[in-house]
Amino acid sequence: MSKIDLISGAWCDLVFEGRNQSYGAYRLRKSTGKRNVWSLLIVLIAAVVIFSVIAIKNVIQANQRVAVTTAVELSSIETKKKQPKVEKKAPVKIEQPKVEKVKSSIKFTAPVIKKDEDVKPEEEMKTQEDLQKTKTTIGAFNVVGNDEVGGEVLKAKEEIAQPEPKKEEENKVFDVVEEQPSFPGGPSALMQWLRDNIKYPVIAAENGIEGRVIVQFVVSKTGSISDVRVARGVDPSLDKEAVRVVSSMPNWTPGKQNGTSVNVRYTLPVTFKLQ
Repeated sequence: MSKIDLISGAWCDLVFEGRNQSYGAYRLRKSTGKRNVWSLLIVLIAAVVIFSVIAIKNVIQANQRVAVTTAVELSSIETKKKQPKVEKKAPVKIEQPKVEKVKSSIKFTAPVIKKDEDVKPEEEMKTQEDLQKTKTTIGAFNVVGNDEVGGEVLKAKEEIAQPEPKKEEENKVFDVVEEQPSFPGGPSALMQWLRDNIKYPVIAAENGIEGRVIVQFVVSKTGSISDVRVARGVDPSLDKEAVRVVSSMPNWTPGKQNGTSVNVRYTLPVTFKLQ
């Protein structure tokens, strides 16, 4: 049995073969395939539209539920908020400065040269024994007291605070100055001094170690070398020898800033090369 194609119109030609095809039934059955196709398309489109409307409706309802739930949660949170407590701070007690009780001192009288007959007995100079026996405080200035009964005999305070003049830091180390420090005889003399005084470490020589050690040190304002350290090393033995030879250098010509000798940090490469 062959398959029947409802869309194709071949079966209609087979049925009406040798018959009157101008009859209305032939034309009606001939267009059955097109009607079936349009019917299927319309059904599919309708189904898609219906499902889309249902899906959109569900999404809108879900959003409305979320919005309602969020509003409920926010309202519940706001109701649970506690009113802030205002703590009252204790008043700050201001301590009144204590006033020291001081008795007035005896008036200081500068010595005046007079004739013996003009000197009164109470104005005569006291001997050392009389001064040791007295309880009166002797000073070079007067004190006005505020309590002659309960105050101390003499309690004077003088605070003379004069600002000290600002001194330039003597130990300041400059990195850049107007006139750099220099080795006696110049750079060529410095290189020759290094070649004559470097002792190549035996361990480095046996292992064939070469390189350039960068050494930093401070040339003081007197020209002496201090604070020698390795800025970039090559090998421990070479670094140690570089520090030793730099530390043993003679005094340099110090650097100057504004015409005054100052401490200057200097960087010197020390090259180790096997011959």
